[in-house]
Amino acid sequence: MRLILLSLLLSVSTTLVLAQAEKDRFSNPALRKTADSLAQNAILIDGHVDLPYRLKVQNFRYTKEFLGLPLESEDGDFDYKRAREGGLDAPFMSIYIPADLQGPQKYGGAALADSLIDMVTAIAAENDEFAIATHPDSVRAQFARGVMSLPMGMENGAPLAYPEDVEHFADRGIRYVTLTHSKDNQICDSSYDTTRTWGGLSPYGSLILQELVDHKIMIDISHVSDSTFFQVLRRVDVPVIASHSSLRYFTPDFERNMNDEMVKALGENGGVVMINFGSTFLDSAVVNKRNALRSTVTEIVEARGYTLGTPEADAVIDSVTSSNTGIFADIEIVADHIERAVELAGIDHVGIGSDYDGVGDSLPTGLKDVSDYPNLWYVLLERGFTPEDVKKVMGENLLRVWSEVEKG
Repeated sequence: MRLILLSLLLSVSTTLVLAQAEKDRFSNPALRKTADSLAQNAILIDGHVDLPYRLKVQNFRYTKEFLGLPLESEDGDFDYKRAREGGLDAPFMSIYIPADLQGPQKYGGAALADSLIDMVTAIAAENDEFAIATHPDSVRAQFARGVMSLPMGMENGAPLAYPEDVEHFADRGIRYVTLTHSKDNQICDSSYDTTRTWGGLSPYGSLILQELVDHKIMIDISHVSDSTFFQVLRRVDVPVIASHSSLRYFTPDFERNMNDEMVKALGENGGVVMINFGSTFLDSAVVNKRNALRSTVTEIVEARGYTLGTPEADAVIDSVTSSNTGIFADIEIVADHIERAVELAGIDHVGIGSDYDGVGDSLPTGLKDVSDYPNLWYVLLERGFTPEDVKKVMGENLLRVWSEVEKG
């Protein structure tokens, strides 16, 4: 019930819109002009967009009618029209494998991975606005032609059941692998799993790391346990990425984020931490507020004997949420994460991995979908970032890492 209630709560909450006063905060003419110019004239790479799995859940079909869906849609956080408004040039399509598909008996979700890759390649094949990107030069060339690149990253290495699977997915276009997801797998331990099966990397995981390096695939340490993170850095001599992680400094009890020592180490490794936009990744105060609000709504609904999904229950949810503030993070704290990451690791080691279409309705005010990226560039410029600094955060840092991994 609590999960369903949370979904309803967030669904109602997302009907809230920015007040005019909040919109005005982005209206300084000089900053607005520079932010918009950067958005449209510099390469923007988002390290993690969950469009493929969202379409899979919606029973996306390979027909001309449905292949047009990503171009313009009111659903989700991503479509081509909004992405172009926001200046997005290369969203890494997440090939997401849920943890419940892990295990030898299910071959680690390999069939799902292939089907999601099929979906992305079909979208690119049938829509001239998109093209697959398997190399940093592809992104630059397609940017010059005005075509949106669709690079792919596999979220959860569970499908890599055998070493030769790395070559298979490299051939299919995968250019980073998130080593695990919400549970320990055959490669390593997860930050969400308290089992600590391997105490970090498994022996097989060390073998897979070398396969990834040999096949020019970036290693993604989002989702892994702290022990896994440091063991990865000791075992590879290429830069690694955190494709969609934020900073634990702002969320002390959330191991999924990176602590200061990890951010510094990632900078020393030459890698990039790409900041996640989900409210629960950004601000502990928001997490506490949402948890308290969920408990309040649960108590009222149960006390009154209402059934979730009925007008009576919806009225309770609407009443409680409309009278409460602070249930979303704000774009300012996204900038706080970026600033602190720059302080710890340096301007060359920070990017963005929004997790659009992957964090439900918890997105911060000012960054509600892919049309809103320019607002973030505005805030960074306002805080003293130079246009060249912003370009690095937008995509140049990730392109550098990708190029270095390609060179080996």
